Parts: sequence; C-alpha cells; structure tokens
Amino acid sequence: MTLRGRLTAAFLTVVLGPVLLGAFFVGSTLSAVDRGRATERLGVAAAGVRTSVDALCQQLRAAADAVALVADPAARPRAADQVVARGLAAAVLIAGPAGNTSYATPGGPAGPWQDCAADATAGPVRALAARVRLRDPAGADLGTVAAAQPVDPAFVARLAAVTGAGVTLLDDPGRITQTTEDREVRAAVLAAARQADGDRVTGTADGRYVRRVGPAPGQPLALVLSVPGERPPGLYAALVGAVVLAALLAVVAAWRLARVTTRPLVELAGAVDRVAQGDLTTRVPVRTRDEIGRLAGAFNRMTRETGSYVAALTSSRDQLRGHLTVLGDTLASTHDLQRILRVILHSAIAATGARAGAVLLVDGDGALVGQCVEGLDGRWPTGDPADPATLRVPVGAGVLGTVAATGEPLRGRWEPPDAPTGEPSCETYVAVPFAAPRGAEPRGGPDRPGHPPADGDPADPDRALGVLALYDRPGADGFDEDDLVTLRTFAGHAAVAVENVRVHEEAQRLSLTDPLTGLWNYRYLRESIRREVERANRFGRMLSVLALDLDRFKHVNDTWGHAAGDAVLIEFARRVRGEIREVDLAFRHGGEEFVVLLPETDARGATIVAERLGSVVRDQPVAVEGHGGEPIRVPVTVSIGIAVYPDHAAGGQQVLDAADDALYAAKAAGRDGYRLALPPDPVPTQEMPVVVAAVSPPDGQPRPGAGDAATAAQGGASSGPHPPRQSRGR
Repeated sequence: MTLRGRLTAAFLTVVLGPVLLGAFFVGSTLSAVDRGRATERLGVAAAGVRTSVDALCQQLRAAADAVALVADPAARPRAADQVVARGLAAAVLIAGPAGNTSYATPGGPAGPWQDCAADATAGPVRALAARVRLRDPAGADLGTVAAAQPVDPAFVARLAAVTGAGVTLLDDPGRITQTTEDREVRAAVLAAARQADGDRVTGTADGRYVRRVGPAPGQPLALVLSVPGERPPGLYAALVGAVVLAALLAVVAAWRLARVTTRPLVELAGAVDRVAQGDLTTRVPVRTRDEIGRLAGAFNRMTRETGSYVAALTSSRDQLRGHLTVLGDTLASTHDLQRILRVILHSAIAATGARAGAVLLVDGDGALVGQCVEGLDGRWPTGDPADPATLRVPVGAGVLGTVAATGEPLRGRWEPPDAPTGEPSCETYVAVPFAAPRGAEPRGGPDRPGHPPADGDPADPDRALGVLALYDRPGADGFDEDDLVTLRTFAGHAAVAVENVRVHEEAQRLSLTDPLTGLWNYRYLRESIRREVERANRFGRMLSVLALDLDRFKHVNDTWGHAAGDAVLIEFARRVRGEIREVDLAFRHGGEEFVVLLPETDARGATIVAERLGSVVRDQPVAVEGHGGEPIRVPVTVSIGIAVYPDHAAGGQQVLDAADDALYAAKAAGRDGYRLALPPDPVPTQEMPVVVAAVSPPDGQPRPGAGDAATAAQGGASSGPHPPRQSRGR
C-alpha cells in the first residue's frame, strides 16, 4: 500500500471508528431499553390475566356452591336459573352420580368446558367451568354441579382491556382460537409464541414483543400476550444513513489531506527510483521550506556527491582488479595455509566493502569447517567466537553447504532456516565455491598409497575444496554481480593456494612413507627413533622396539609370485596397524622386515603386543590370487625381536640393533615366536643421565618418572619434523 493509501486509511479509521461505535451504542441502547420496557409491560399483563381468570373461576365456583347447597333436589333447578339470571354464570349443569345430566339451564355455551381446576385439554376451549360435588347429609355422592362462563371474543376482549396488551387464545396444537390481534401481525405473533418458553419474551420482525401465559394450575387457558415496541420507527435506517454520510465526508477529506501531504513525497520517491536505476542527474523540486523541503534539498546534494563517488569507486575497482593478479601469484607461492587464507579473506572484504567474511574448507567428514573469519562477532550461532572452527556446516545444508554441494555461487538476502545449520546470521550474503584446479592429480593417503580417492572425497578436482563467503555490505541493499566477479577471482587464488599447500604436504608425506604398505619408511624410522629416545630420556620413560620379519617370505614369492607377496605385505601391514595404539609407530624397514616403536612401554607390555601380533598373523591366512586367478589362502607367521630402552641399549641405533639380534634369536629358535633381547654386560654407559625410574622394576610394570607428567601424557616435545601419527588402519 502506498503512503497516500496508508494516510487515507488512518484518517478514515480515526474518523469513522468513533462514528460506528457511537451508532452501534445508540442502536443497542435503544433496543435494550425498548425490550426492557416491553418485558415489564408483558409481566404486568401476565399478572392481570392470571388475576382475571382466577377471579372468574372463583365466581363460577361460588355459583356452583350456591346451587349445591340447596337441600331439596326439586328446588335446585330453580336455584340454577336464579344464578344464571343474576349473571353469576352463563350456564349451570346438574349431573347425577353416573354423569348423566339431570338439569341444564337453557342457552348455555357449547362444549367442551375447561375445568378451572383441571389441566388443559386438547382442542379448542369454548367455556370455563367450576365443578362442585353434591352429597347428602350422610356424605353419599349425589353427582356434580358445574357453573360455566363462555370463552368467546368478548371474554378475550375483556382480558385485553384489563391487561392493555394484545391477547390470543390458542388450542393445544398451537392454533389460534380467539385473538384481539390484527390480521397483519397474527402470523408473526404466532411464530414468536412458538419460540417462547416459560416467561421468556421474544420479538417479532415488526417490533412487537410476545410472551406466553399458561396453561397452569388455576389458569388452564393457553394465552399469548403481545405489546408493540416503543422504538422510534426508522431508527436503524437513520443510523445507517448518518454513518454513510459521515463516511463519504471522511473519504473526501482524507483523500484531499493525503494528496496534499504526499505529493512532495511521491516526487521524492520517483527521484529515488531513477537514481536507483543509475540516473544520478535526477533532481527533486524544492516546493516548501518544511521538513520535506529540507529532505528534497539534502537528496539533491546527495545525488551530486554520489555521482563523484561512483566515478572514483569505478576507477579504484579497476585498479584493484589489476592488482589481484599480482596478489594471486604471490599467494600461490606460499605454503602457510592459514596466512594465505587470512590474506585472501582480508583482501576480499576490502575489495567489496563487506562487514564480515569467512573461509571454510571441506574436511574428511564431509562438513565445511571455518579456517579463518573476520567481523563475525555477535553473529555466531553457538560456540566460542574466538575459534574459527566453531563455524561448522554440513555439505548440502544451508547456504554454505548448498554452495559446496552444487558448486554454484549464491547471493541474496538471508532467510533464517527452519532448522539450525550452524551458519552465522546476517542480512545479505554472497558465497563462492573454490575447487582444485583442473589437471590436479588425485592423491591417496596413508591407508591407500598410490590409489585415487574415492568418489566424494574432498580432494576430488570436480568437488569443492571450500567456500569463500562475505556478509553485509554497508550502504547497499546487497551484493551485485560485480562483487560476485571479484569474489570469484579471490576464490580462484584460494583454490590454487590450498592445492599448492596440499601438494607440498603430500610430497612430504610420500617422502616419509612406504608406497606399498603405507607405513613409515626407513628414513622416518631414523628420525623417529632418535626423537622417541630423547623423549623417553627426558621424561624418565621406557621405549620398546619390536623388530618383525615374515617367516619364509621368499617361499611365498617363489611359489605364488611377487603379486601375491605384495598382497601378503599389504595385509600384514594392515593387521599391524590394527593391533597397535594411536601413539605407536610402525615402519617398513625393507623387504619383509618391519619395526614397531612402542613409546612408554616396558618389556612386559612389549611381549603382550608381540604375542597379539603373532596370533593375529598366525590365525588368519592371507587370501591372495594364485596362478590362473584362483583364490589361495597363504599361511603366514612372523618372528619378533624385542628390545627396551634403556634396559638393553643406551641409544637409538643400539636399541634397534638389540631388537635385531633378538629377532635372529627368534628365527634360530624355530620362527613364529618372539625373543626378548638380553641385557648387555656390562651395563652400557650413557652420555645423558637417565632417571632411575626409567629402569624396569622386577615385576615388569612401568613406573612414572620425575619429569613433567602432563607433558609426558601428551607425548612430549619433538626435536625434529614429526608428521601426523598413522591411523590404525582397521
């Protein structure tokens, strides 16, 4: 609705509201007063009817008693004639004990006669009668004497005169027997009487009020009383006319007032629309010096200044796009991923003028996780706003998840979802996905060396690596296509930078892992044994070394081929990873020889691990493909040598040699078993002192050393490069 329409509606509401309420109040008040008065009049009329009928019945009963008191039966007819002659009754009827009529005065009313003391009977009532019993001095029943008075139009007219109301006599089915009502209102009165119940008053369409009286004990007649209402005729029509006239006058006044008030605003709104379409030469005429006139003058100044600002911004944006290429080349050569993403996000926010932004990468669980954020204080759904990882959105959920799943950018106004998605709140947004550059080779992992990732892996070049999102640009309704183009450029640089960092990390990983089994290689073994010995020495811990060698592995290669031998090595490495802890390290030393480092483990714990490894290899033959492609189950066993630092050696290479000697002892003892290295004699000296608690106690249980327990529980410090621990491989 336009402003003019709202002003008109407001004026009409203010003016017509009281008029309508007043008209309703006047009409309802007059109706209530009229109904109250009519109810009071009908109550008085009902009392008068009951009194009149009761007096008539008493009179008839007295007339019947006068005849019944005559002792001589022969004189009773003469007494009856005298009662009728005096006007005490219209007719007297004397009946015997059997009900046979012995005498009836001439000219009596036709039946049926309604007994005053009896209930109403069906059919029309022609007369009211009072009956008394005739008895002899001994009390024997001699019959009855009945005195009657006709119920005719004259009787109904007398009731109407006494009560001052219209009177209608009904028979039992509800038909009119006698009435004083006009023919025009009889049907309406009868219809209202059918709805009346007890003493309730009902109204008719023509303004009359109706009430039923009887039948009841002492008043056996079914009568309907009605009185006309005192409401002025045409009251409602007059009220409706007044409301309509007031409405017409209010509409005219409201339209005129709204037009005069909104004309300058309409001109200003039209100018704003033209400016929004890009016409910054638009000006608004200043017609008055009031607030609207000042607003028009300010608008004209604003458009002039905006034109100069737009020209300057256009030039700055062109320059910024030229610098983005140089920025991309610089970022692509950097391997610090967090620093790269922060530079990209900060540059994107500065280029578009957004208030806030975030860079999210797809993790291994298929969720977008925030890597760096800026300006999102107070917009976080949950969690610690100081930690970017709090921003976590499942792929396919919400705006960011949809962008990552479809690979299509989105922009628009924020609409809160029905279910929380973990995204920050905002007013407007623009989100662009970035993926690995075309031509990037898919890579494997420690558990799948040399194999491409499965479908849906985040490293797949056809899937998004992450999303770059910006929120809320001040002074604008939302982000436009130019902002989308700019953000695409930054997203492209982010994809190149992320891919370069991952390639660099992958190259480092491949240089330290065995390509066949995925275990760490001999090069990383040398670094790890030195680091673990230093940690054990620093915190007073022990380090166990297991040297493993597959028994008669040459026979496997010679019998089923080198492909079967490779399958045995791969399966053996998988089982080893499944039986060791996360903190343990497994290496392929070369050929069929392997080494396992067990930090903070004494000789007893090492023998338990050795027994478990021997059992899991021995009990489950390895399934391989033999000659011709048929499946073959190859039984495999392993010999294990165990050495513990510092019990068996004083350095890293020495403990490896001690484990190797124990391995040869296990081989010489018949294979498929383990041997613990013998302690050297004399005990070797060390250049660095060892905490006393590092020596294995007699019971073989490890004891805590004197070092920092909290640091030792975390694995200690590293003195050299330390790639992530291997997964357990199950």
